[in-house]
Order: sequence, then structure tokens, then C-alpha cells
Amino acid sequence: MHIKDNYNHTLYASYIGYITQAIVNNFAPLLFLTFQNTYQIPLNKITLLVTINFGIQLIVDLISAKFVDKIGYRTSIVLAHIFAAFGLVGLGVFPEIFSDPYIGLLLAIFIYAIGGGLIEVLVSPIVEACPTDKKSAAMSLLHSFYCWGYVFVVIGSTLFFVTFGIENWKVLAFTWAIVPLLNAFYFSQVPITTLTEDGEGMSIKKLLSLNLFWLFILLMICSGASEQAMSQWASAFAESGLRVPKTVGDLAGPCIFAALMGISRIVYSKFSERINLQMFMIACGCFCMVSYLLAVFSPWPILAFIGCDLCGLSVGILWPGTFSLASAKFPKGGTAMFALLALAGDFGCSSGPTVVGMVSDHMGNSLRAGLFAAIAFPFLLTLGLVLYKRLTKI
Repeated sequence: MHIKDNYNHTLYASYIGYITQAIVNNFAPLLFLTFQNTYQIPLNKITLLVTINFGIQLIVDLISAKFVDKIGYRTSIVLAHIFAAFGLVGLGVFPEIFSDPYIGLLLAIFIYAIGGGLIEVLVSPIVEACPTDKKSAAMSLLHSFYCWGYVFVVIGSTLFFVTFGIENWKVLAFTWAIVPLLNAFYFSQVPITTLTEDGEGMSIKKLLSLNLFWLFILLMICSGASEQAMSQWASAFAESGLRVPKTVGDLAGPCIFAALMGISRIVYSKFSERINLQMFMIACGCFCMVSYLLAVFSPWPILAFIGCDLCGLSVGILWPGTFSLASAKFPKGGTAMFALLALAGDFGCSSGPTVVGMVSDHMGNSLRAGLFAAIAFPFLLTLGLVLYKRLTKI
């Protein structure tokens, strides 16, 4: 079967799309100390780069519902990858051509954040619209590729730095840019269909007028918050639990967390026909609360580390599962629905760590107190899922 008629190629391109987003979000943070030392940029400005990246993606999530349907999915997803590639190339070029290198870094991140935001909004509805029977399985498998992309970027970049020296990081930035560049061409060739015909998709105003849709918004916020509130401390748990140096902990902690998230998504995609998605998500929400309690109250660092990792295993299905539930409930939700859900999820990803930080500061820099407060997120998520189950039975 020709590539233009084979939807398996659409799925493969979408998987690479999420790997691209993993590159966009996780490559630059590996270079923060290098940026600081090479360009003499203060640490507070360096950390602001992460905020700007996700801030731009939030804005793209919000406004994409207005223009994606007008210019088309194919054009949008190809442009998204071109933005991602151009931004990654710019990461190595722009700081050298601006009098202030920080401006160059900001411009590069601004460009690839546009690409990352569009990819997040587009790949899920593209996969959902593919003529496959097991929709929730396809969605879960799709989202696992962000996890594998993260592991791939961290380990691949680390091996490059060890082998060729971190001073050659620009070469690696150009190398990573090849991934979205090739995938832009791939997406230009594969078949792409849409969830709704032109003009049939639900509007943002219509979606926001539905009480049940606000429940999905809550589920997305809590999914993102439950994941990020814990994952940001994965390095610290690895250092203390495994008794390894900080450099090893910085790699082992997040990579193990991401790998377990990916495994949970693959396991669900494999056995989705035998699993009730709603009940599985409720069980995962409860499991997530247990993992938080283990991380907070364990007297032994190794058990706290296990609790952190079990959180990665438990949250894996929550984000793609919510997408699948919403798609089944609102089949004409279209681009607007996926954009709003992505926006809610990203808001949760930023609010979870914020809550942990604020409570920790208030309680005398007590990380345990901050994480204990964050149990509210998986609790609200589980409560929301139980409520959804009851409402859909009425």
C-alpha cells in the first residue's frame, strides 16, 4: 500500500511528533549550566527560559483552536515541525549573532515553543481521527512516545557529551533538529483526516457551556499536576534512595520516572480490549495517592524513591485516558476540544510544582509537607472520575 493511503504511516509520524516535543522540552535544560558559564547569564534568567517555553506553548494551545481548522491539519503539523527544527538550529546560532546571547536563546526557544505547542494540540486529534478500532489503545501508545523521547534525549545527549565533550553541544542541537525536519516531510506525505467536517466541530463557547466538559478540564489539570508535582523531585529521590552522586541522580531519577510512565501506557495499549478505561483510571488515581503517601511518610530513602517511581507508573494513563474519554463523549469536539484539554493539562503541569513549592516554603522548606499537599490532585482526579462514571450511567 502506498504511503499516501496507509494510515500506519500517519501513526508513525505522530509518534515521531511526540519525540520531537520531548526534544523541544528537554534538550535545552541539559545545557543550563553551559549557558550560564559560556554566556555569563545569571541563573535566574536561565531558569526563566523554561517558563517562557511552556508559557508560549500555553498561548499556542489557547489560540490554535481559532486557526488550525482554517489552514488545515497538514499545513499546521508540517509548520509545527519546521518551527521546532528552526528553533533547535537557532539555539546554536542565534546567541552568536546577537550582541546579547540571552536574546538569541530567547528567540530560539520562542520559535521552537510554537512548534511544540502546535504538535501537542495536533497529534492527538490526528491519531484519534485515524480509522483504527482501538482508539484508547492508540492514544495511550501515542503518549508513551513522549516518555521514550525524554529518555532518548537525556541518555543520547549525555553519551554525546561524554564522547565528544559538552563544548560541542551546538553540533548536537543541529543533529536533533534533523528529527523534526525529516518528520515535517513525512507528515506532508501521509494521509490525514479530521474528526469533523468543516464547520461541524464544536466551538470553544459551546464546549465551555457544558458542565461535563468542565469535569474533563478538572481531570486534565489534576493529571498534569499529579505527574509534575512528583516528577520534579525524581532526581532528589534517586540521589538519596540510591545513594548516588547528584549528576547520576539527575539522570537516573527522571529517566526511571519517564520510563515507568511509558511502560504503563504501553501495557494499557496492549490490553485495552480487556480493561475498562474508567475503572482503570480510578484505580490508577488511588494508586497515585498511595505512591505520594509512600514518598512522603517512608522512613527509608529507598522506599521514598520507590514511591516516586510508582507515581510515574500510576499517572501514565491519566492524560491520554482523559483525552480518550472526552473524545468518546464529545465526538464532534474537534480541534477546539483538544486545544482546551491540552491547555488545561499544561496548566496542571505548572500548577502542581508551584503548589509543592509554596507549601514547602510556608512550612520551613519541608518537601514532605509540599508533596503531602499535592495529594489533593490525585484525590480530586479520582473523585472526578467517580463522578463522571455516575453521571454517564444516569
